[in-house]
Amino acid sequence: VMRDAIDLAVFRELQDTAGAEFVAELVDTFLAEAPAMLAELRAARAATDGERFRRAAHSLKSNGMTFGATTLGRLARALELAGLDADPARDAEAIAAVDAAYADAAAVLKELARG
Repeated sequence: VMRDAIDLAVFRELQDTAGAEFVAELVDTFLAEAPAMLAELRAARAATDGERFRRAAHSLKSNGMTFGATTLGRLARALELAGLDADPARDAEAIAAVDAAYADAAAVLKELARG
């Protein structure tokens, strides 16, 4: 598991502010909802719906940044800002990178949330 998938300072600050128990609930919610966000990103790409694509990328970015998932946040932000690429293969590659970053972040978040 990539330890650097989560910025620990950001995560600990969230715990200090919101309380470890509440953050654990937030993590559970994020882990339950993120696969749908990733699926939405793919569906929007397939439908060439730029607005849906940006919204899905934005959701992933915001959630990622909240938990200190900086790589996930950065990659999702790039998709949000760029919108649909003229070349679907480039988007497919970028979405795969977001997927991988999410998988890394999710594994570390599960550990951290359990304390």
